[in-house]
Amino acid sequence: MIIIPAIDLKDGKCVRLLQGKKEEVTVYSDDPASMAKHWADMGAELLHVVDLDGAFTGVQKNLDKIVAIRKTVNIPIEVGGGIRDIETITKLIDMGIGRIIIGTSAINPAFIIDACKKFPDKIIAGIDAKDGKVALKGWVEVTGLDALSFARQMESNGVAGIIYTDISRDGMLTGPNIEAMSEMVGNVHIPVIASGGVSKLDDIKILANIKNLWGVITGKALYEGTLKLDEAIALAKAIN
Repeated sequence: MIIIPAIDLKDGKCVRLLQGKKEEVTVYSDDPASMAKHWADMGAELLHVVDLDGAFTGVQKNLDKIVAIRKTVNIPIEVGGGIRDIETITKLIDMGIGRIIIGTSAINPAFIIDACKKFPDKIIAGIDAKDGKVALKGWVEVTGLDALSFARQMESNGVAGIIYTDISRDGMLTGPNIEAMSEMVGNVHIPVIASGGVSKLDDIKILANIKNLWGVITGKALYEGTLKLDEAIALAKAIN
């Protein structure tokens, strides 16, 4: 299991939202590329970058910051937020982004299947859920789709992995939803990355005990200092 720092971009800045609410924003840095270098220097093996403006509008708004991050660090980067057409995926991959996260547009089977065929092993499904139901468009629209069933559909459509976020825990520092994460990992045969609620080293320890969990994304805990990235990485490697 690897530990993945999150860099959420809004208005060109590195921020965190509380439960995905765009009005509940905390700015942590005016220089996302420097923040990316900081995490890479501390041992991060992968960065999770989300264009929040893109997630809300459907059009990427922070591409220049993503380019700057890509030029600053040498580790792999996965990018999501506002990616809803093949042209955008092509642009990101051509600039060196290793994996593309498809969220809202994943509900379109034709699009996700086409993307997976054109870019094998590079498409990740971002499944955000509240009370087990899939949420879309920057989490503002909760559907009636069952998250576990949707994950199986994504696997059959050819995605390389799943990022599963429990909205109710995200940014709350209340601990991850272990039961939901365990169910998701056991539900599919592709890598699953857990997201939402990580607040301290004990949370990493508990998540690391979920058999076959591929990775954990953490954001606010790192920025608030309740979790140290190097310690989390060392613990995850020791357990693995």
